[in-house]
Amino acid sequence: MVGVLIRMRLRLTARAMREGRAAVNFWVGSLFGLAAALVTAALIGFAHESFHGGITIAAALFAGWTLGWICGPVLTGSSDETLQPEQFRLLPLTDRQLAYGLAAAAFAGPAAVINLLAFLGLAVLAGPKGIVPVLIALIGAVLQLIFVVLLSRVMVAWLGAAMRSRRGRDLGVLLAALLGLAYYPLNLLITNLGPALENSQGGVPTALRAAPSGWAPYAVESAVRGDALWAVLPLLGLAALCLALWQAWAVLLHRRLTLPPAPAGQVLDSSTGLLDRYLPATPVGAVVAKELRSWWRDGRRRAALLPLLLIGFALPAFLSFQHNGTGTIAFSGGFVVWMATMGSANLYGFDGTSVWQTIVTPGAARADVRGRAIAWTVLVAPVALLAAVILPGVLGRPRLYPWVLCTLPVLLGVGVAVVVFLSTHAAFALPPQRGNPFAGNANPGCAKVLIQLTAGLGQLLISVPVLVILGVGTALDNPFVQWAALPVGLIIGGLAATAGIRLATTRLEARGPELLAEVKPR
Repeated sequence: MVGVLIRMRLRLTARAMREGRAAVNFWVGSLFGLAAALVTAALIGFAHESFHGGITIAAALFAGWTLGWICGPVLTGSSDETLQPEQFRLLPLTDRQLAYGLAAAAFAGPAAVINLLAFLGLAVLAGPKGIVPVLIALIGAVLQLIFVVLLSRVMVAWLGAAMRSRRGRDLGVLLAALLGLAYYPLNLLITNLGPALENSQGGVPTALRAAPSGWAPYAVESAVRGDALWAVLPLLGLAALCLALWQAWAVLLHRRLTLPPAPAGQVLDSSTGLLDRYLPATPVGAVVAKELRSWWRDGRRRAALLPLLLIGFALPAFLSFQHNGTGTIAFSGGFVVWMATMGSANLYGFDGTSVWQTIVTPGAARADVRGRAIAWTVLVAPVALLAAVILPGVLGRPRLYPWVLCTLPVLLGVGVAVVVFLSTHAAFALPPQRGNPFAGNANPGCAKVLIQLTAGLGQLLISVPVLVILGVGTALDNPFVQWAALPVGLIIGGLAATAGIRLATTRLEARGPELLAEVKPR
C-alpha cells in the first residue's frame, strides 16, 4: 500500500511539473527552495570561526526551517494534501496504516529533497572531525527531516480538527493567527541572534540546542567531544518524538474520517437579523449579506483571511523592532490590506461551481462583483483603520499619522480592485471542502507570493502621487501640505476600486463559462 501511495504522489507531482500555471509555480518554488537549501547548507558548513559556533548556527537554522514547516501553512493559508485522506476512507486500512502510508508519500515530493539538502549541511560541518560525527550527522539530518514533516502534518491536522466544531472554529482561527504571529519574533531571535552569538556560551546557544530542532546538531557536537551517551540520546529522543507525532497524526486522521463537522452556526432570522435589518433589499445588498455570512461560517474562508488580518495588524510592529526604524509604521494599515488581499484574491474559487447561478441570471454579474467588493471592504477596512489609528500612537510615532491615514484610502481602494480583478481574471479551483480547512494544495505557496507581489507593486505605483505630497510636506515640515494628501488618496482609491470592479464585471459577463471551468474542482 505504501508503494502505491508513493507512486500516486510521484505521478501527481510529475503532472504538476508540466501543466500550465501549476508547472510555473512548481518550478519557481522549487528553484527558490533549492537556493535556500544550498545557502543553509553553506552557512552551516562554512560560515563560522569555530566548531562550537557552527553547531550554534546549525541549531539556529534548523529551528528556522522547523518554524517554516509549522507556520508556512498558516501564513500561506494552504497545506499540501496532494493525497486527501478522505479518498481512502473505504479501503480496509487502519488509522495507523493510513497514517504510515500518507507519511511515506509526503516524503516523495521535492520539498523533502530540498529540506534534506539543507539539513545535510550538518554532515559538511562534521566532515573534518571523522567518520563517527559524519555518521551521526547523516542520521540526525534524516531524523530532522522526518520530524519537521510529521510536525507540520500534526499541526495542520490539529488545527483542522479544532475547526470542525463551532467553538473550535473560533479557537482554531485564533491559534492559527497566534502561530503565524509567533513566526516573526522567533525567526528574528533564531536567524539574527543565533549566528551573532556563535562563539557565546550564554543562554541562547543552550536554548537552541535544547529545542528538538537542535538535538541533531548537539548529538554531532557530543560525538566530536567523545561523549558517546549524549551523541546517541538526542537521536533516540528525536526518533521517539517522530514516533509520537506519527501516533498523534493517526489519532487526528481517525477523528477527521469519522467525526462529521458541526453545523456552520445559527442562521440569522430574516426578520430580526442584523444583516437583513441594515442592508438594503436590493441585489447588491443580498450579495453583501451572502458574502458576510460565507466569510463568517465557511471554515476555509476564515482560515484564509482572519489569521492574515491579525498578522497584518502586528507585522509592522515586529518589523519596526527588527530594523529599529519607523518606515513600516507609516504603512501599518496598508499591511493589513496587503495581507488580506493575499489571502482572499480568489473569491470565486472559494464558491466553486456555484458561480453558474450568477452566470445564468441576466444582469447579476454587476451586483455580484459589487456586493463581493463591499463585503470584503466591510471585513478588512475596520481592522486596517484600527491598525492605522492605534499603532503610531502606541509605538510613540504620532508624527506618522498623516502618512498612515493618507495612504490607507488608496491602498484599500487598490486592494479592493486587486481582489475582484484577480478573482475573475486569475481564478483557480480549490479541492472539495474536506475536514481540514487549511488543505488548499491547489493554490501553491508560489502563487500566493505572486499575488502578494502584484498587489504590493500596484499599491506602490498608484500611491506615488500621495507619497510625493507627503514627502514634500515632510520636507517643508508643513502639516497642512501633508494632510492635503488625504483627499488625493480618497480620489485615487475610489477610482482604482471603481476601475477594478468595472473590469471584473466585464470579465464575468463576457467570460463567465470560462471562469466556471477554471473554478470547477478537478
